[in-house]
Formats: sequence, C-alpha cells, structure tokens
Amino acid sequence: MNFELTQVTRRFGEKTAVDSVTLSIPHGQMVGVIGRSGAGKSTLLRMINRLADPTSGSIRFGELEVSNLRGAALRHWQRDCAMIFQQFNLVPRLDVLTNVMLGRLNHRSTLMSVLSIFTREERIMAIAALERLGIEQTAMQAAGTLSGGQQQRVAIARALMQAPKMLLADEPIASLDPLNAKIVMDSLRDINEREGITVITNLHTLDTARAYCERIIGMSGGRVVFDGGPQDLNADAVKAIYGAGHDGNEIDESMTSTAIRAPVAKIATDASLSPTAMVATAH
Repeated sequence: MNFELTQVTRRFGEKTAVDSVTLSIPHGQMVGVIGRSGAGKSTLLRMINRLADPTSGSIRFGELEVSNLRGAALRHWQRDCAMIFQQFNLVPRLDVLTNVMLGRLNHRSTLMSVLSIFTREERIMAIAALERLGIEQTAMQAAGTLSGGQQQRVAIARALMQAPKMLLADEPIASLDPLNAKIVMDSLRDINEREGITVITNLHTLDTARAYCERIIGMSGGRVVFDGGPQDLNADAVKAIYGAGHDGNEIDESMTSTAIRAPVAKIATDASLSPTAMVATAH
C-alpha cells in the first residue's frame, strides 16, 4: 500500500513552508528527510500526520484520502500514523508504564479513556514494548526522572502501542548524545525491519541518514531537491540540499556527524552490555 503526496503545499501567510512536494513511498520503506533548519521537514511530517493541514495538494494512503479526513476518521489516521517528537511529549509526573499505555487511547472507548482504565492485556503489551526497548526496569518511575535517551525510547514504546501502519519521527535524536542517538536509531530500524512498518524520519545528520535509511529525501526552501539512495548522496547532492558554507566552499559533513568516538564505540559494540548499561557507562 503506497503512501502518496501530490503537489502538497503549506503556506503561512506570505511564507511557503512546503512547496509542491510530490512523493510516492512504498509500504515498508525507511526514509530519511534531511535539510537545513527551516527547509520544511517538520511541516511536511506534521501534514502527513494531519497535525497541520495542507494549503493545497493531496495526501493519500492507498485508497484513503488523508488530506480530507475529519472527526473520528482523522483520529483513526493519527492512530495508524504514529508520531515521535524531538521533545518526547510524555507526561512527566506519570509513571513510564502509564505513559506507554496512553498509546492505546484511540483504540478504546471514551469512558475507559476518561477514567484511565487499562486492561491486563494492555499492561502486558506496554511491558513488552518497554522490554523491547531495553527500559522495562523504568516502568514505575516518573517519566520526568529519566534521561533524554530513555524518554525517547519510552516515546517509541508508546508509538508501538498504537499498532501503527506508519511511524513518523521528527528529529528524534537531535537532543541526544551519540550513544543514545545510536540506540534510538537502531530501535527505529528494528521496528521497520521486523514489523515492516514504513518509517519516515527527519534528520540533521548525513552520516545517520546514510547509515540507517534506504531512501533519502533532501529538502531546501520547502522543495524536494534530492530523492535517492545513500550511495547517491554525493558532494553535488549535498550542495543542492545545504548550499555552500560561508566561505563558498562545500559543506564539511563532519560538522553534522553523530559518529561515536572510538572509546564509546567499544562500549556500543560490547555484546555483554545491555542498552541501559551502555547508557550508564557512557555517562
């Protein structure tokens, strides 16, 4: 089931944030969207999830016209198209397990949602999601007491609870250290490969996009200026996406690198350490 954007545009007054974007994304792809801040990446994802409405154009998922959805149909789409945010969007005072179970709200009756009544099966699902992300030991902690990397993994577990058909991640590693960034990206790739869920993620870093995404979309000024595989992201493509540096020379990719330095890389590849232990060792 393909996901299709046709001439999708979003304007804010006189400013055009996304300009006539047309894309076809086959089911099961892992796609990275890269570009400078202000290129239109976040606005594009927010339109896909319908947190923002397109000014014009069409968004379709198979036979479903996403851009026309309203009411319950829109809520169902936002359930099927889970969103992970840079700021995590957890409820800090609630425990981790409850935060994860909130991902089931659009699957439940209004009364049960209002009363925050969760079934035994939902609790089991939530614990399984936390175990998959390597943070089951945090289940009863207040979400606000966790590190940034742990909170992002809780947000991913919550998204999994939605049983989504598509997963959107808006700068999921922008505020994380290299080790936690690797753990989060490994988790997203695992979800993509094991569940076959389409993953579209906005990224600032070229090395991360090349390492994890089978397809990379480059945006500049609200337009798609590159669409290809990691092997196609050469110097000319990078210049088209990011332009030149202040001195007129090519962009130095090392400026945006998330590569883990040698001592930390040894930690990351040590099979005897759990993800939680790796985080603790890195700190």
